[in-house]
Amino acid sequence: MYLHSGCQIAVSPDTKHFAVDWLGVEVTRATLGIIGMGSIGYKVAQRARAFNMKILYHNRNRRRKEEEEAVGASYCEKMEDLLQQSDFVMLVVNLTPETHKLIGRKELGLMKPTATLINISRGAVIDQDALVEALQNKVIRAAALDVTYPEPLPREHPLLKLNNIIITPHIGTATIQAIHMMAEEAIANMLAVLNGQPIPSEVFPK
Repeated sequence: MYLHSGCQIAVSPDTKHFAVDWLGVEVTRATLGIIGMGSIGYKVAQRARAFNMKILYHNRNRRRKEEEEAVGASYCEKMEDLLQQSDFVMLVVNLTPETHKLIGRKELGLMKPTATLINISRGAVIDQDALVEALQNKVIRAAALDVTYPEPLPREHPLLKLNNIIITPHIGTATIQAIHMMAEEAIANMLAVLNGQPIPSEVFPK
């Protein structure tokens, strides 16, 4: 949360000194709870391992034991257990009828008051009204959202007026390299269909 406001202080014409008691929270050795351990969630776990984080995950299907061991991840069959234990909770799920408003008032209330909620999936996975209330009342420490609903939020939305949230404009894949890879993957899928071959990135509707 200090990155954005810290940058403003660093460049402000009114700044004469930096506060010495302006302290953040370590991710090293903190507990990361990943909700949704598909291919993206697993890559998040690989990166978190580099920070020596304790990794918990909740998913419809448990990963193979060797996959868990490779990133040091522990499976939580109940999402509630993950929410109660995690210092950082990251949402990496698809938006489906089952995950719509997956995180609401009850779920936020289960999280630690020192915890941060991170959403890189879809905005509607979180009940935003409940999130506003939780952030205002310090039910959780902070939130970081790359996605909201709608996008962009109306300029008068209360989430935009809080100082314990970071919102970015859905830029999780906004790099030149990522866009090129996405285009190449889309072309590979189209060519497979035209040639009657198995589709590399086929999505099976539930």
